[in-house]
Amino acid sequence: MPVGSVTRLRSGDLARLENLLRSHHLPTEDCAEQTHIFYGIFDQDDLVAAGGLEPAANYALLRSVVVQERYRNLGLARAVSEFLINQARSEGRKAVYLLTETAETYFEKLGFSRLDRAQVPLEIRQTRQFASLCPDTASCMVMSLSPN
Repeated sequence: MPVGSVTRLRSGDLARLENLLRSHHLPTEDCAEQTHIFYGIFDQDDLVAAGGLEPAANYALLRSVVVQERYRNLGLARAVSEFLINQARSEGRKAVYLLTETAETYFEKLGFSRLDRAQVPLEIRQTRQFASLCPDTASCMVMSLSPN
């Protein structure tokens, strides 16, 4: 299945992004004001994978990595995730955090580790995604980008 590379979404892609997120029961409440932090992979005009990277001081929050069902197992989630992690690294972020209800095992394979919410930096806890959009039951994970 031929698909494109990871590209930044534009305001004209908002409806596609919201539809993709909604179809996978992911929050869409702040997409209109946050479209610029999302990236995606298209197959022609069809948004088939997406994810966001929300900056928060020296850190970043990985947001809503999602792939259409029929495009799963093609490495698209990995492509989006690695693109965003590399972007955070190139921006000099110290770590990337995420919240997930369903994909802990997947993100562990990418190098994330589980973390108690109380250990998350204030800048990340103050993001709307962390503070109110994701449920308290979501697992918190981190990948350090700082040199050892």
